[in-house]
Amino acid sequence: MLNSAKPPPGVITAEPEPITLDWPATALVIIDMQRDFMEPGGFGETLGNDVSQLARAVQPIGAVLKAARETGMLVVHTREGHLPDLSDAPPAKVERGAPSLRIGDPGPMGRILIRGEAGHDIIPELYPLDSEIVIDKPGKGAFYATELADVLEKYGIENLLVCGVTTEVCVNTTVREANDRGYRCVVISDGCASYFPEFHEMGLKMIKAQGGIFGWVADSAAVLEAMKTSTTQG
Repeated sequence: MLNSAKPPPGVITAEPEPITLDWPATALVIIDMQRDFMEPGGFGETLGNDVSQLARAVQPIGAVLKAARETGMLVVHTREGHLPDLSDAPPAKVERGAPSLRIGDPGPMGRILIRGEAGHDIIPELYPLDSEIVIDKPGKGAFYATELADVLEKYGIENLLVCGVTTEVCVNTTVREANDRGYRCVVISDGCASYFPEFHEMGLKMIKAQGGIFGWVADSAAVLEAMKTSTTQG
Protein backbone atom coordinates (compact mmCIF):
# COMPACT_ATOMS: atom_id res chain seq x y z
CA MET A 1 0.00 0.00 0.00
CA LEU A 2 1.28 3.48 -0.86
CA ASN A 3 2.55 5.72 1.93
CA SER A 4 -0.21 8.14 2.95
CA ALA A 5 2.21 10.82 4.18
CA LYS A 6 2.21 13.93 2.01
CA PRO A 7 5.27 13.92 -0.26
CA PRO A 8 7.60 16.90 -0.81
CA PRO A 9 6.63 19.24 -3.68
CA GLY A 10 6.96 17.60 -7.09
CA VAL A 11 7.61 14.11 -5.72
CA ILE A 12 5.29 11.31 -6.88
CA THR A 13 4.29 8.89 -4.16
CA ALA A 14 4.97 5.69 -6.05
CA GLU A 15 6.03 2.08 -5.68
CA PRO A 16 8.60 0.72 -5.19
CA GLU A 17 9.77 4.18 -4.05
CA PRO A 18 8.93 7.86 -4.54
CA ILE A 19 10.20 9.45 -7.71
CA THR A 20 10.85 13.03 -8.83
CA LEU A 21 10.46 13.78 -12.53
CA ASP A 22 11.83 16.60 -14.63
CA TRP A 23 8.40 17.67 -15.87
CA PRO A 24 9.50 19.52 -19.04
CA ALA A 25 11.21 16.25 -20.06
CA THR A 26 8.10 14.17 -19.33
CA ALA A 27 5.36 13.02 -21.72
CA LEU A 28 1.95 11.50 -21.05
CA VAL A 29 1.47 8.38 -23.18
CA ILE A 30 -2.10 7.09 -23.44
CA ILE A 31 -2.23 3.57 -24.83
CA ASP A 32 -4.97 2.34 -27.15
CA MET A 33 -8.10 3.88 -25.63
CA GLN A 34 -9.94 2.86 -28.79
CA ARG A 35 -13.59 2.15 -29.45
CA ASP A 36 -12.76 -1.36 -30.67
CA PHE A 37 -11.40 -2.20 -27.22
CA MET A 38 -13.59 -0.03 -25.01
CA GLU A 39 -17.10 -0.13 -26.41
CA PRO A 40 -19.76 -2.84 -26.82
CA GLY A 41 -19.62 -4.38 -30.28
CA GLY A 42 -15.90 -3.75 -30.74
CA PHE A 43 -13.07 -6.20 -31.18
CA GLY A 44 -12.63 -6.69 -27.43
CA GLU A 45 -16.21 -7.80 -26.94
CA THR A 46 -16.16 -10.08 -29.99
CA LEU A 47 -13.39 -12.01 -28.23
CA GLY A 48 -15.77 -12.63 -25.34
CA ASN A 49 -14.47 -9.94 -23.02
CA ASP A 50 -16.43 -7.76 -20.60
CA VAL A 51 -15.60 -4.28 -21.89
CA SER A 52 -17.05 -2.66 -18.78
CA GLN A 53 -13.89 -3.75 -16.98
CA LEU A 54 -11.96 -1.13 -18.99
CA ALA A 55 -14.33 1.75 -18.27
CA ARG A 56 -12.83 2.35 -14.82
CA ALA A 57 -9.66 3.76 -16.39
CA VAL A 58 -11.39 6.53 -18.34
CA GLN A 59 -11.95 9.04 -15.52
CA PRO A 60 -8.42 8.80 -14.03
CA ILE A 61 -6.88 9.16 -17.49
CA GLY A 62 -9.14 12.11 -18.20
CA ALA A 63 -8.03 13.88 -15.02
CA VAL A 64 -4.34 13.45 -15.80
CA LEU A 65 -4.90 14.40 -19.44
CA LYS A 66 -6.61 17.62 -18.35
CA ALA A 67 -3.69 18.49 -16.06
CA ALA A 68 -1.16 17.64 -18.76
CA ARG A 69 -2.91 19.92 -21.23
CA GLU A 70 -3.03 22.74 -18.69
CA THR A 71 0.70 22.49 -18.01
CA GLY A 72 1.71 22.11 -21.65
CA MET A 73 3.06 18.57 -21.24
CA LEU A 74 3.64 16.58 -24.41
CA VAL A 75 0.70 14.20 -24.91
CA VAL A 76 0.95 11.09 -27.07
CA HIS A 77 -1.99 8.83 -27.92
CA THR A 78 -1.53 5.41 -29.50
CA ARG A 79 -3.86 3.27 -31.57
CA GLU A 80 -3.31 -0.37 -32.46
CA GLY A 81 -4.48 -1.21 -35.94
CA HIS A 82 -3.50 -2.18 -39.44
CA LEU A 83 -3.52 -0.97 -43.00
CA PRO A 84 -6.64 -1.90 -44.99
CA ASP A 85 -4.70 -4.45 -47.08
CA LEU A 86 -3.30 -6.06 -43.90
CA SER A 87 0.21 -5.83 -45.31
CA ASP A 88 1.49 -4.88 -41.85
CA ALA A 89 -0.40 -7.66 -40.06
CA PRO A 90 1.50 -10.94 -39.68
CA PRO A 91 -0.55 -14.02 -40.59
CA ALA A 92 0.07 -15.48 -37.13
CA LYS A 93 -1.74 -12.48 -35.66
CA VAL A 94 -4.59 -12.39 -38.17
CA GLU A 95 -5.32 -16.11 -37.98
CA ARG A 96 -5.99 -16.13 -34.24
CA GLY A 97 -9.58 -16.25 -33.05
CA ALA A 98 -12.82 -17.43 -34.60
CA PRO A 99 -12.83 -17.11 -38.41
CA SER A 100 -15.64 -14.54 -38.45
CA LEU A 101 -14.10 -12.34 -35.74
CA ARG A 102 -10.60 -11.74 -37.01
CA ILE A 103 -8.67 -8.56 -37.71
CA GLY A 104 -9.98 -7.03 -40.92
CA ASP A 105 -13.38 -8.70 -40.74
CA PRO A 106 -16.56 -6.58 -40.72
CA GLY A 107 -17.77 -5.50 -37.29
CA PRO A 108 -20.43 -3.18 -35.87
CA MET A 109 -17.95 -0.27 -36.08
CA GLY A 110 -16.35 -1.12 -39.39
CA ARG A 111 -13.59 -3.58 -40.17
CA ILE A 112 -12.00 -4.79 -36.94
CA LEU A 113 -8.75 -3.01 -36.02
CA ILE A 114 -8.33 -1.34 -39.39
CA ARG A 115 -7.01 2.19 -39.56
CA GLY A 116 -9.61 4.73 -40.57
CA GLU A 117 -12.57 2.64 -39.36
CA ALA A 118 -14.79 3.99 -36.59
CA GLY A 119 -13.82 1.25 -34.16
CA HIS A 120 -10.13 2.00 -34.59
CA ASP A 121 -10.54 5.54 -33.34
CA ILE A 122 -10.11 6.83 -29.79
CA ILE A 123 -13.13 7.13 -27.51
CA PRO A 124 -14.76 10.59 -27.41
CA GLU A 125 -14.02 11.14 -23.71
CA LEU A 126 -10.26 11.13 -24.37
CA TYR A 127 -10.18 12.32 -27.95
CA PRO A 128 -6.87 13.93 -28.97
CA LEU A 129 -6.55 17.61 -29.64
CA ASP A 130 -5.27 18.56 -33.07
CA SER A 131 -2.00 19.60 -31.42
CA GLU A 132 -1.46 16.21 -29.78
CA ILE A 133 0.49 13.35 -31.29
CA VAL A 134 -1.24 10.16 -32.39
CA ILE A 135 0.93 7.10 -33.03
CA ASP A 136 -0.60 4.33 -35.13
CA LYS A 137 1.09 1.07 -34.22
CA PRO A 138 0.76 -2.37 -35.85
CA GLY A 139 1.88 -4.25 -32.74
CA LYS A 140 1.43 -4.36 -29.00
CA GLY A 141 4.35 -2.09 -28.15
CA ALA A 142 4.26 1.60 -29.07
CA PHE A 143 7.87 1.62 -30.28
CA TYR A 144 7.64 -1.28 -32.74
CA ALA A 145 7.44 -0.07 -36.37
CA THR A 146 6.43 3.48 -35.33
CA GLU A 147 7.97 6.95 -35.13
CA LEU A 148 7.56 7.19 -31.34
CA ALA A 149 11.28 7.07 -30.52
CA ASP A 150 11.97 9.90 -32.98
CA VAL A 151 9.12 11.99 -31.55
CA LEU A 152 10.34 11.60 -27.97
CA GLU A 153 13.89 12.44 -28.96
CA LYS A 154 12.72 15.53 -30.84
CA TYR A 155 10.99 16.87 -27.74
CA GLY A 156 13.77 15.94 -25.34
CA ILE A 157 11.66 13.46 -23.42
CA GLU A 158 13.29 11.32 -20.74
CA ASN A 159 10.31 10.27 -18.63
CA LEU A 160 6.95 8.75 -19.51
CA LEU A 161 3.65 8.75 -17.63
CA VAL A 162 1.97 5.67 -19.09
CA CYS A 163 -1.69 4.68 -18.94
CA GLY A 164 -4.29 2.94 -21.09
CA VAL A 165 -5.31 -0.59 -21.99
CA THR A 166 -4.72 -3.30 -21.48
CA THR A 167 -2.40 -3.40 -18.48
CA GLU A 168 -0.81 -6.75 -19.20
CA VAL A 169 -0.59 -6.45 -22.98
CA CYS A 170 0.01 -3.11 -24.71
CA VAL A 171 0.82 -1.11 -21.57
CA ASN A 172 3.30 -3.68 -20.29
CA THR A 173 4.86 -4.18 -23.71
CA THR A 174 5.33 -0.45 -24.22
CA VAL A 175 6.85 0.03 -20.76
CA ARG A 176 9.31 -2.79 -21.35
CA GLU A 177 10.29 -1.32 -24.71
CA ALA A 178 10.71 2.11 -23.11
CA ASN A 179 12.77 0.71 -20.27
CA ASP A 180 15.18 -0.91 -22.72
CA ARG A 181 15.55 2.48 -24.43
CA GLY A 182 16.42 4.26 -21.19
CA TYR A 183 13.14 5.99 -20.35
CA ARG A 184 11.94 6.28 -16.77
CA CYS A 185 8.33 5.09 -16.77
CA VAL A 186 5.65 5.81 -14.20
CA VAL A 187 2.56 3.69 -14.82
CA ILE A 188 -0.71 5.22 -13.59
CA SER A 189 -2.33 2.30 -11.78
CA ASP A 190 -5.97 3.41 -11.91
CA GLY A 191 -5.43 4.77 -15.41
CA CYS A 192 -4.84 1.24 -16.69
CA ALA A 193 -7.27 -1.64 -16.92
CA SER A 194 -7.69 -5.18 -18.17
CA TYR A 195 -10.58 -7.39 -19.13
CA PHE A 196 -9.18 -9.66 -16.41
CA PRO A 197 -8.74 -7.92 -13.02
CA GLU A 198 -6.14 -10.46 -11.92
CA PHE A 199 -4.04 -9.69 -15.01
CA HIS A 200 -4.22 -5.97 -14.19
CA GLU A 201 -2.95 -6.62 -10.68
CA MET A 202 -0.14 -8.90 -11.81
CA GLY A 203 0.78 -6.60 -14.69
CA LEU A 204 1.41 -3.76 -12.25
CA LYS A 205 3.33 -6.05 -9.91
CA MET A 206 5.63 -7.08 -12.75
CA ILE A 207 6.51 -3.46 -13.48
CA LYS A 208 7.39 -2.46 -9.92
CA ALA A 209 8.95 -5.75 -8.78
CA GLN A 210 12.63 -6.11 -7.87
CA GLY A 211 13.14 -2.45 -7.10
CA GLY A 212 11.19 -1.26 -10.14
CA ILE A 213 12.64 -3.53 -12.78
CA PHE A 214 10.56 -1.87 -15.51
CA GLY A 215 9.41 1.30 -13.78
CA TRP A 216 7.31 2.86 -11.05
CA VAL A 217 3.61 2.55 -10.27
CA ALA A 218 1.49 5.39 -8.85
CA ASP A 219 -2.19 6.23 -8.80
CA SER A 220 -3.61 9.26 -10.61
CA ALA A 221 -4.09 11.22 -7.37
CA ALA A 222 -0.38 10.95 -6.57
CA VAL A 223 0.59 12.03 -10.08
CA LEU A 224 -1.82 14.97 -10.03
CA GLU A 225 -0.57 16.10 -6.61
CA ALA A 226 3.04 16.04 -7.82
CA MET A 227 2.13 17.95 -10.98
CA LYS A 228 0.22 20.54 -8.96
CA THR A 229 2.96 21.13 -6.39
CA SER A 230 5.59 21.32 -9.12
CA THR A 231 3.58 24.01 -10.87
CA THR A 232 2.98 26.05 -7.73
CA GLN A 233 6.61 25.79 -6.70
CA GLY A 234 7.93 26.61 -10.19
